Amino acid sequence: MSKWNQFAKYSILAFLGMVLLAGCDKSKFIVLNPKGPVAQQELDLIIISVILCAVVIIPVLGIFVYIAVKYRDRPDNKAPYQPEWADSKILEIVWWGIPVIIVAILGVFTAKTTINLTKPPVKDVKPLVVQVTSLDWKWMFTYPDKKIATVNYAEIPAGVPVQFVLTSDAPMNSFWIPQLGGQEYTMPGMSMGLWLQANKVGEYFGSGANFTGKGFAHMQFRVKSVSQANFDKWAESIKKSSPVLTKAGYEKLSKPSTEKELSFSSYPNGLFQDIVNKNGGIYYNHKNHMNMSDSAEMKSMPGMDMGK
Repeated sequence: MSKWNQFAKYSILAFLGMVLLAGCDKSKFIVLNPKGPVAQQELDLIIISVILCAVVIIPVLGIFVYIAVKYRDRPDNKAPYQPEWADSKILEIVWWGIPVIIVAILGVFTAKTTINLTKPPVKDVKPLVVQVTSLDWKWMFTYPDKKIATVNYAEIPAGVPVQFVLTSDAPMNSFWIPQLGGQEYTMPGMSMGLWLQANKVGEYFGSGANFTGKGFAHMQFRVKSVSQANFDKWAESIKKSSPVLTKAGYEKLSKPSTEKELSFSSYPNGLFQDIVNKNGGIYYNHKNHMNMSDSAEMKSMPGMDMGK
């Protein structure tokens, strides 16, 4: 088989692959199936990026095919031979100017989206604060306003902005709920902020996105979005029927292990703050860029004075 036939074969296969993928149900690809305003903005940015990249890639591929066909080695090739040709100012302006313009446009959209995502998606609703601690190999969620805690699952009210405040009591990890928004790192000694919101009632997949050892595959959790009334009922039921998370219980929980979903009716005061401080956070003056919280526990944390 000649090189030209091989090229044509692979080009056709690549084209057919793109056609088949274009017909796939996007709901199976959760990153492309947003269920909240943050994820929707990020998807819009992805689409804009793909379009701008296509402006470069498609013409380049087209020119590549044209050159390969026009100048391929054959007896009757009449293409002009110009061994002394050196440069073209017009072509240089085109192949440098267009990418510069595309990068500038993409930079504007990226900066605008990034700035928007540092603010709550909805301004007229009191946000819910959820503290997230990544452990080996599990996730712990504490609710400072409800004084309850869960492991490997979280429940949030639909239509309410949620301020996730993230840290780690294990190696650095990454908190990710694809249908609600992009990932944010969890780091020992740091308290990172992430606004997310679920538009509707539903259940969403969450996962760690950093490799953290042999139990990495178990660093998954679910997020359930319910109505505000059902969220309040759920919190009350946890307080009435679940055990207490003691300091000794947390020390055991923090050791490397895998766990099923757990619930706790209360947890030690200042637990999240102690975790941040234990890992060096007391020496940082890291101010969370999420600046909305009415929680006294949050305001008492080093670098977490939300009124600044």
